[in-house]
Amino acid sequence: MAELTALESLIEMGFPRGRAEKALALTGNQGIEAAMDWMLELMAQKQREREEREEREALERERQRRKQGQELSAARQRLQEDEMRRAAEERRREKAEELAARQRVREKIERDKAERAKKYGGSVGSRPSPPTEPGPVPSSPSQEPPTKREYDQCRIQVRLPDGTSLTQTFRAREQLAAVRLYVELHRGEEPGGDQDPVQLLSGFPRRAFSEADMERPLQELGLVPSAVLIVAKKCPS
Repeated sequence: MAELTALESLIEMGFPRGRAEKALALTGNQGIEAAMDWMLELMAQKQREREEREEREALERERQRRKQGQELSAARQRLQEDEMRRAAEERRREKAEELAARQRVREKIERDKAERAKKYGGSVGSRPSPPTEPGPVPSSPSQEPPTKREYDQCRIQVRLPDGTSLTQTFRAREQLAAVRLYVELHRGEEPGGDQDPVQLLSGFPRRAFSEADMERPLQELGLVPSAVLIVAKKCPS
């Protein structure tokens, strides 16, 4: 009856029956105290293992947080370098266009001079030549029909949910995903530190861009040479 009494006593103390029977068996049925010591030590061991596991998980979460922070910093650096490169390319392009415009003006002046010399030939003070039959009036230099301009730059204005806006110039062949990345890096921190995913909408006509659209170039999406996009929080699927 000693084993039965010890088992019943342990059950009355709140220990599960199966654990109490195992404790009595593993301690050689030496009584309630020995069984209780075994179960308390088992509970303490499980508590230590749980604390160690939680500590490892916390260290892993911190490592992942630092890794993500480094990746975000590298992405910001690449974006800044891209912005500087685009600004330098824009300055070179504007300078080249200015030089080309000046050259066109000089060429037009030279053509006008040549036409006047051909039409009113002769130097000042020379005797007028006898009247001749009027000849055909020289036609003005033919002008080529205007061609549709190909844009290699795209100016995007992004309106954020808080009423502010961002403006940035992208290459026409860049994917829409570059605009979304720019927004996520510049829209500021949300309360709590987490950033909700965003969805890009066109201004007019209203259109929500899909994940497939993110891989398409801005030129193909009709956002060149300029466009206004609206940022909305992405609804969970």
